[in-house]
Amino acid sequence: MNPFHYSKPDTVQAAVDLSSPVSRFIAGGTNLLDLMKENLTRPEHLIDITGLPLADLSETPSGGVMIGALVSNADLAWHPWIERRYPLLSQAILAGASPQLRNMASTGGNLLQRTRCYYFYDASVPCNKRRPGSGCPARNGLNRIHAIFGASEQCVATHPSDMCVALSALEAVVHVLGRGGARTIEFADFHRLPGDAPERDNQLADDELITAIELPAAGFADHSHYLKIRDRASYAFALVSVAAALELDGPVIRQARLALGGVAHKPWRDRAVESWLAGQTVSRETFTAAADALLQNAEPLEHNGFKVRLARRAIVRALSDAALGCAPQGGHA
Repeated sequence: MNPFHYSKPDTVQAAVDLSSPVSRFIAGGTNLLDLMKENLTRPEHLIDITGLPLADLSETPSGGVMIGALVSNADLAWHPWIERRYPLLSQAILAGASPQLRNMASTGGNLLQRTRCYYFYDASVPCNKRRPGSGCPARNGLNRIHAIFGASEQCVATHPSDMCVALSALEAVVHVLGRGGARTIEFADFHRLPGDAPERDNQLADDELITAIELPAAGFADHSHYLKIRDRASYAFALVSVAAALELDGPVIRQARLALGGVAHKPWRDRAVESWLAGQTVSRETFTAAADALLQNAEPLEHNGFKVRLARRAIVRALSDAALGCAPQGGHA
């Protein structure tokens, strides 16, 4: 590990004022410290934000919930408001990591996780995310866990978060503060596809700090489900995950949200498929047609074609469970 300066500011504005292109904010550190120990990132300055007043939940005037960036994943998953009004989010958080990591990991930090691509984590091989222009060995190498949507010649990595898949389906809003002031970012726009700049995971500027995540009033509490398919039952990242949320009028779908994890550089949604589902009748045939439409443009690599078949079954199952209003956790589709 390389030497670095350490600061612990007393205010959010002071933290922002200390930031620079060679600094990093640190909260739980569950991903950043791993990256530093593996010599994959070398910040010259760590800005400890754990003492800042960003660890509360509050209700918004519009009926939603504002989640401070320092609320731990564990506290968020078990909070009565989240369990009751946003069960999709609670399920997704509890499907990820381990209890120990959820106790440490922060809500804001979860959004900033780096990919778990094994080439990215191996400093001895090229990687465009670590060193732009060096190459992407995953594209023609072992790519079983990699993207089937939105990839580029420069990068085929996937985003690892479970929580973010649910936040995408719920259409959360990210609140940030930088030297230029405060702004909000729609969750759909927060994470980036790799394009020709795979080293950039999101739309944050170097001086911007996530301060909160806002949930809208609509939480799809009666009909939502998060399904995660992975190689083992715990402490494993998703091969494919599905966040499904429905608003029903009897057997008729009034509104649908469908987000996939483990398949792209960001949580993956297809608004055309969601729009098509609106007005359809709940049935396995309807959900199969939606899955087929969503997956028709998938571009699997040499070793991950199975993800297309896996995603098809997972989408149908997640939508079916959401329609029933049940929320079992499972590991096989």
